[in-house]
Amino acid sequence: MKNVLFIVGSMRERSFNRQLAKVAEGMLKGKCNVKYLDYKDLPYMNQDLEMPVQPSVARVREEVKNADALWIFTPEYNFSYPGVLKNLLDWLSRPMDMSNFQNPSAVVGKKVAISGAGGKNMTQSCRAKLTELLDFMKMDLMHEPQTGIALGMEAWTKGEFALTAEQRAELQKQADAFCAFIGA
Repeated sequence: MKNVLFIVGSMRERSFNRQLAKVAEGMLKGKCNVKYLDYKDLPYMNQDLEMPVQPSVARVREEVKNADALWIFTPEYNFSYPGVLKNLLDWLSRPMDMSNFQNPSAVVGKKVAISGAGGKNMTQSCRAKLTELLDFMKMDLMHEPQTGIALGMEAWTKGEFALTAEQRAELQKQADAFCAFIGA
């Protein structure tokens, strides 16, 4: 089975995107092994911290490098991706071996998919900007389908949401396409 690393773009334990990732995890059951990347201990990107490599940075890079594929679940903050996710991607974009800048990063050629749950915009702006960034980082992005979920008012007041049948079908379509994309 393929090993898929889920990256949630929110640090909130019960974030909507973590909830969405849990649904997607169920859809991959029996097809892929799923693990969640814990990156809350990463320092802010700072070249002064690159050498020697910080233990948290080395750990995250190894987890990403060893995964067969990544699936990012992210909210939209001000029509873009969250800063914490950008910080992670900045660290991952750097060469694994800082003494050789020709050495690839942990993400070059890495297969990746994007989904997001948020407001009425369905994370569309975030996913567009993230697509541009991941392409620039030379990742192997599954451009379509992507899943964008518009959360109803009840989700915002209760902190939980349930996917509609249509949203679940959209996510299932993406999960099936993702499995084909990574050869699972």
